[in-house]
Amino acid sequence: MRLYWKHAGGEESAKRLGEGPMTSRTGSTGHRGRGEPKPEDAWLLAVAEAAAASAGAPVELLGEYLTFLADAAVSGRRPQKRELEAVRELGRRAAEQGVGAAQAVDLYLSAAWRLWRELPMVVRSRDRDKVRAAAEAVLRVIDDAVEVLVDGYQAGRRQMVRHEESLRRDFIDDLLRGDADVSRMVERAEPFGLDLGRAHQVALTAPIDSAEALHRAAIVLERVIVDRFGDRDVLVGTKDSRLVVLVPGMQPESTSAAGTPDVVALIQAELGRLANGPRRRVAAGRAHPGAYGIPRSYEEAREALTLAERLDLDTDAMHANDLLVYRVLGRDQAAIADLVRAVLDPLTHARGGAEPLLHTLQTYFATGEIATETARRMNMSVRTVTYRLAKVKDLTGQDAGDPAQKFTLHAAVLGARLLDWPAHELPASG
Repeated sequence: MRLYWKHAGGEESAKRLGEGPMTSRTGSTGHRGRGEPKPEDAWLLAVAEAAAASAGAPVELLGEYLTFLADAAVSGRRPQKRELEAVRELGRRAAEQGVGAAQAVDLYLSAAWRLWRELPMVVRSRDRDKVRAAAEAVLRVIDDAVEVLVDGYQAGRRQMVRHEESLRRDFIDDLLRGDADVSRMVERAEPFGLDLGRAHQVALTAPIDSAEALHRAAIVLERVIVDRFGDRDVLVGTKDSRLVVLVPGMQPESTSAAGTPDVVALIQAELGRLANGPRRRVAAGRAHPGAYGIPRSYEEAREALTLAERLDLDTDAMHANDLLVYRVLGRDQAAIADLVRAVLDPLTHARGGAEPLLHTLQTYFATGEIATETARRMNMSVRTVTYRLAKVKDLTGQDAGDPAQKFTLHAAVLGARLLDWPAHELPASG
């Protein structure tokens, strides 16, 4: 395009501005040769570089913006749709390059007032209407350009966030699965600040029904975990509707009396602070070193949640160490099935089936074999509890009050819960 104005000396001449995008001196578009701008474009390039230096942003992000402004000041022309789309793309590029939104906007505003100052026709004109019209046209272009710039920037940021979230989900899945290439996992772990040579511990929450609640809890918990453990070797993510928290295995200043980092209590406390947040079980695996130690700790935490659900444990905070005895019972499924079959199968002949008697036994052992507390928890009379215990003795020959027999009975009850009996049939004996 050609822009005409009168110089200070009064003679009228023509200036050709910015054919093609504004680029830096190293660009070739709109320049006489590589690294050498056209003389008539030099003032625009000087304005662009001054604005870029002031805003601390790349000059390339201006594109043809200064040409739009100069054209608007002279002819009142507003940018076409394709030209604004180019500015929108520059906004996306700014987000991808890590330029701040404030920097990008500052670049465009700084370039605008610098260009206005350099327009001889406008600066030196004594026609107020002409100056007013030129100013209005320039301001409209600024408004149009900044609007699409910010819109493009936000679109770019959303795309980057989605991409980062996808990378994070894939990394967490591979990390917890433990079957990925170790050398590749070490490389992928570096951007997340994880040293896979260290010992790490994994904690899990019980499933959270709402995706929105899960996302909100993850955001809140990540801030707390980073504040508590630092920003290295920690990771908060989601998997299978659960929160997954990875922390360093050794934190002496934050350990409990048992020597285990108290990440479980920390997670519970923060989840409890969420509005209308229900109580949730939290389980942590033991700390293990190396890349394969993380999936091992994860499996321990996952198993702890499963055991707590099947055994209907009263506690909401679990560590793998506390459940080792249950894991031992569950390892030999054939043996535990034989024990349940031999000891508890007679309960199926009781009126109402085995479940009421089994539940009474479980609660009785959980309360330290106190009938009054058992009755309170089950919302029934003490007489009913003692009647059911007597019924168990009659059917099985095992007395829950006899020290020599209660261990066998208790182990059988735990085994029944682990195998989800009597809801499911026992595995066939080998």
